[in-house]
Amino acid sequence: MENNEKIVTPVEQEEEGIDIMAIIRNLWDGRKTILITLGIFVVLGLVAALTMKRAYTVQTVMVPQLNSRQNNSLGSLAALMGIDLGVQASTADLSPLVYPEIVNSVPYRLELMHTPLHYMKVDHPISMFDYALGGYDKPSIISYVLKYTIGLPGLIIGSLSKKPEEIVYNAGEGDGSGGENTPRPIVVTVNEQRMLDVFGRVVSLDVNKKEGYITLMVHGTEPIQTAELAWKAQQLLQDELTRFRIEKSESELKYVQERFNEIKKENDYYQEQLATINDRSQGLATTRDRIERDRVQAKYNVSNAIYNELAKQLEQAKMQVKKDTPVYAVIQPVTIPMKPSNSRAKTLIVWTFFGFVVGCGIVIGKGYWPKLKEKFKKPEEAAA
Repeated sequence: MENNEKIVTPVEQEEEGIDIMAIIRNLWDGRKTILITLGIFVVLGLVAALTMKRAYTVQTVMVPQLNSRQNNSLGSLAALMGIDLGVQASTADLSPLVYPEIVNSVPYRLELMHTPLHYMKVDHPISMFDYALGGYDKPSIISYVLKYTIGLPGLIIGSLSKKPEEIVYNAGEGDGSGGENTPRPIVVTVNEQRMLDVFGRVVSLDVNKKEGYITLMVHGTEPIQTAELAWKAQQLLQDELTRFRIEKSESELKYVQERFNEIKKENDYYQEQLATINDRSQGLATTRDRIERDRVQAKYNVSNAIYNELAKQLEQAKMQVKKDTPVYAVIQPVTIPMKPSNSRAKTLIVWTFFGFVVGCGIVIGKGYWPKLKEKFKKPEEAAA
């Protein structure tokens, strides 16, 4: 009887799909290579785990209480959730979506950079800027290896490129505008600019539009240092938001206070003049004394009326500043972390897994490399 079954050759079987059993056999035959590669990566993983710097993370969660002057609290809450109700918010409100921009701003980062913190290696509070430049923060062995292997092209390019020069800016010299309150551009040194780039990974802020809260996350190298930096970052953020919020009402308060002080001096002056005239004309009041007293009395009445009105406005301005001052409900306060955020065990597991994958890749590559060479040679022989 004629056998009509089709005999499948190994090449046709390979073209139809991947032979799983063949791959498993290749891996078993090359188990020595896999074990050697795995051992190398395990050793590298142990070195990386034992020499890596411990990292700590602190999170604090806050809820901004938005109260608009024009009763636009509903619109502010909708804006926090990303919904536009068509209600024009008050100029005193600052959208929570802008908060990350404040955290990423240069003044905010410079303030944190120069804040004294407690480090275990230093017996006195020192800022992150001085700690990094003072030789206290020594890189790990893995950092050195990565720096002079993967990062070697960057070092070569950096050494060949021109180093940035320090900018000297003497504002207000010779132009009569050197007052302390005069706005000036911010001058950042070369070392400060390097630290500013680092702070992009140290402090971050996330705004939850749906739930209406913000999460401030801070990364550090020591538990107490990280907690102090997070507390300072939280306080500084609240101060900046408060400053933006009450800027207009404080400006109005300052104007009313200055005008109140001026009219108070004027009112006291007319009051003293009236007392002098009355004392001088006791028992014998001439026509000239009466005319002068009436004139001073009229001025005093006007200044006293303005004084009383400004006193009311001053109290209202103070109340408005208190009213505009935002309140931040801290749901999760800053706490000193007990455990590091990076794990030596996880680092070792990652290196081990990577070594196993590389070992398998080497074995499979050795098995398929001759076949790939044959496939590339066949079109050339056909063409010849």
